Amino acid sequence: MSTAAVIGGGPAGLIAAEVLARAGVTVTVYDRMPSVGRKFLLAGHGGLNITHSEARDRMLGRYGRSADRLAPMLDVFGPEDLRDWCAGLGEPTFVGSSGRVFPQAFRATPLFRAWLARLAELGVRIETRQRWTGWTGESGRLSFTGADGGTIEVTPDAALFALGGASWPRLGSDGGWVGPFSDRGVAVTPLRPANVGVRVNWSDVFAERFAGTPLKNVGLTVRGGPRGQQVRGDAMVTRTGIEGGPVYAIGAAIRDALDTDGRCVLEVDLRPDLTVDQLVGRLQHRRPKDSGSTWLRRSIGLDPVGIALLRESSGGGLPSDPAATAALVKAVPVVVTGTMPIDRAISTAGGIEWSEVDEALMLRRLPGTFVAGEMLDWEAPTGGYLLQASFSTGVVAARGALAWLRREAASGSR
Repeated sequence: MSTAAVIGGGPAGLIAAEVLARAGVTVTVYDRMPSVGRKFLLAGHGGLNITHSEARDRMLGRYGRSADRLAPMLDVFGPEDLRDWCAGLGEPTFVGSSGRVFPQAFRATPLFRAWLARLAELGVRIETRQRWTGWTGESGRLSFTGADGGTIEVTPDAALFALGGASWPRLGSDGGWVGPFSDRGVAVTPLRPANVGVRVNWSDVFAERFAGTPLKNVGLTVRGGPRGQQVRGDAMVTRTGIEGGPVYAIGAAIRDALDTDGRCVLEVDLRPDLTVDQLVGRLQHRRPKDSGSTWLRRSIGLDPVGIALLRESSGGGLPSDPAATAALVKAVPVVVTGTMPIDRAISTAGGIEWSEVDEALMLRRLPGTFVAGEMLDWEAPTGGYLLQASFSTGVVAARGALAWLRREAASGSR
């Protein structure tokens, strides 16, 4: 019977283990943490957004530069397949008002417990507190160090790595795999924070008053970035900057601008549902005794944080001309000086370059070794896209490993 080692107990690794075990492979999952699925469980603590219901082409667009590479993976195991898989575990899914997909129980725990029970029934062995430290010997044995400092070495027929990126290191993904892979000649694009807040040098007055206050239904655009890439949603002001879904969605463009100029101007549209002309029309009706704040509140419905953001961008004052005010409301400049560190990120960009793997996600330099999940060089915004691609690549890598094992068995190599 063929054997496989899956290194990493997140969603990509566990779905790969399931696919392999269903095909009769003896599977052992190794994870450095005391239990598997920690990031998966924490991500689903307030509601497990497992995938998205939008049309295929629109969904693929969320993966940016990696859309073409991930498209065949989502064809193999797409959103409907993932929803069917959830239903098979006793957790049918539903579509929320935003198009995001959640399990019936909403949280991750019931789904994950059922999943672990299924893996146990399939004979998958899970070894925790085992940190993978690299390969040893000419045969490429996998070396693990346990919590007691003891070392074990294993030589499976196939190995599948799903060690994640470098975000949330306390939950297991610390990017420690980069060194051993690089030492083997595998090209790795540096890991960088994705889906992360950005730094803004707010004035003390603004930061103290509005930290933790949402900018509701705004549009964000990177000045000089991709044309027409305005993202709408609620952003959150923090003491050191701004974060939230629309910030994460244009994270790649923000990083590109920072790499080019060392700074990025984020334009905030405080009234994305109104045109400049419509705003001018409303702003022309100002009562003689209205203060600037009252004028903005009554005419175009700006809330205190929106008005304060206008003041922040204007050095403390507000324009009085309707046309100038309307133009500013539609594109409030916010200077971003950097991103928050990688350990504050939801996910990471970068990873093993696509040129290093074949269509089955096998490393060209290390036959019989497959990779899945965030170890690969792709990124996506929040909204179910991260988990979907992790599951999809896990299934593709596992099927690739099965095909490899069959070929090796047929050729008599083992």
